[in-house]
Amino acid sequence: MIDLRKIQKDVYQNKLDKGFNATDVNKEFCLTYGEMSEAYEAWRKKTDDVGEEIADVVIYLLGLSEILNIDLEKEILNKVNKNKHREYKIINGVNTRIKDYEEIK
Repeated sequence: MIDLRKIQKDVYQNKLDKGFNATDVNKEFCLTYGEMSEAYEAWRKKTDDVGEEIADVVIYLLGLSEILNIDLEKEILNKVNKNKHREYKIINGVNTRIKDYEEIK
């Protein structure tokens, strides 16, 4: 199992070491969006670097999480659990949430 918290800190330290942005949250969101666009283009064009482009998205998210002092590993685990307990139903051809996690508790 990987230690996402450690990787998050490593990503942030690399930003500092290499002189990349580590303070402008707006810029980080924009750069993350740009990386997602690159991943989509790689997939759409069926190039060999789709995995690398997706990794870039995750790296930016890890760095952004560290800038914002968010434990992304904890947040992911909480969200996966929340999603697992939500209930959905197909309504008019659309998978629609009918019961949220808080309602199920």
